[in-house]
Amino acid sequence: MNCISTEDVKEWNGRTIEIDDSGTGDIVGDAFIGFHDVPTGEIIFRGISVGFYTEENRNDDGPKKRILEAVKDGLKSLNYNKEHDRILLCRGSCFDLVREWFEQEEFNYLPAIVEGKLQDAVEGRFISHLRSLGVKSKKLSKSAGKERFFILFNWVCEDFPNREKFVKRGFPAWQKRWRGRAQNRYESKAQKRNFIKSRAKEILQKQI
Repeated sequence: MNCISTEDVKEWNGRTIEIDDSGTGDIVGDAFIGFHDVPTGEIIFRGISVGFYTEENRNDDGPKKRILEAVKDGLKSLNYNKEHDRILLCRGSCFDLVREWFEQEEFNYLPAIVEGKLQDAVEGRFISHLRSLGVKSKKLSKSAGKERFFILFNWVCEDFPNREKFVKRGFPAWQKRWRGRAQNRYESKAQKRNFIKSRAKEILQKQI
């Protein structure tokens, strides 16, 4: 798929709307779809609940179907005009059904590498969401990748029984690899904490 950067795109006589995502590949939290009305600078978001990322929904393309509905709703909110507007759509696989719909409806769209204002805004929206869940690491950044993965993974490990509900459990790697590791790490630390508490209690009783 040939893509253009939103920062290198040629001028367009009509209106351009950029669409990008954040959180769709992160193991923790909701995902977000961002829309940028380039001429006005307006940016809006639509959220995709982590509840859509279960094994059952994944097998039925649940997240992609929900993203398609979010895109339809976002474009409606921006009063998208098929005859005059152009869409620059992020190349991510989460938009597979969106691309199919665009082609069926003969929308004027281009696959794009979204950079700049929208990318910064939609990643910022995701980070704000993670903070609201209680992820406090100062190293948490807007850049997706290995470092952010382990920050979120370690956060889940700290309180596995209560935090697994925030995990996109439909990701195959979570079930096959990471869930067991998270649970084992939590249980290991819990045992260590219980041992320390028990020893402290014994020592205190001897001193009385």
